[in-house]
Amino acid sequence: MYSKEDLQRQMEQLGILPWDTLLVHSSMKAIGPVEGGADTVLDAFCEYLKDGLLVLPTHTWEQINEEYNIFDVENEPSCVGLLTNLFRKRPGVVRSWHPTHSLAAYGRDAQEFAQGEERFDTPCPRQGCYGKLYDRRAKVLFLGVPLTRNTLIHAVEEWAGIPNRISSIHQPLKIRTPDGRLLERPMRRHRAPIRNISGNYGKLTEPLLELGIAVKGSIGAAESILVEVVPMVDLTLEFLRRNPDLFLDNAPVPREWYAQEG
Repeated sequence: MYSKEDLQRQMEQLGILPWDTLLVHSSMKAIGPVEGGADTVLDAFCEYLKDGLLVLPTHTWEQINEEYNIFDVENEPSCVGLLTNLFRKRPGVVRSWHPTHSLAAYGRDAQEFAQGEERFDTPCPRQGCYGKLYDRRAKVLFLGVPLTRNTLIHAVEEWAGIPNRISSIHQPLKIRTPDGRLLERPMRRHRAPIRNISGNYGKLTEPLLELGIAVKGSIGAAESILVEVVPMVDLTLEFLRRNPDLFLDNAPVPREWYAQEG
């Protein structure tokens, strides 16, 4: 049984700093038994990042569509796990108004971080929250989940203008704001020539670890990987320059693209 203090010691050992901006993709099941359960896990992160910003995805892409097309910022459940749904309801947490790829934030500049996403019509705009993670030199923690959960790579493909990744047609989505207004937000959606393209994002794991952009450790019983956003994004952009269709299969990244000499 892990305590809050156990989890915080592991965060420190992994290289998370109290002033970091940290995005967490998570599996509560992988963490194992914790005194106080999932709320203790969130307490541990919120308290540890006392001078930083904690960010969790609260995506709704799974259920929001042309028919069920109103994203209720305060009430719409996240489709990406237990911790995300508990986190979005916590006092002081601010959720962005993106109808399919919202993020929720707690801590330093949370309001500033989350605002403005309703102005854009793509899943991961450069000026939105995923772009702000790059600007803030954030870290991403894959807490008991693989890098196939790496939404930032969707963002990188979008920013790089890789063809056939976003639909040309807008879905007529809407946003119900916390003050009850209903905003029209036509939205282009993710698409790809293959199904589940993110299943191939895991091929980045080996290059990121070898180059020291990522490190492995544990939080609770969860095998975890901590990644620096800026070098990860820059490296992925370089890979996509070499091969724009890199993620259309699961073949390894050619080793000569990143191998350290000596």
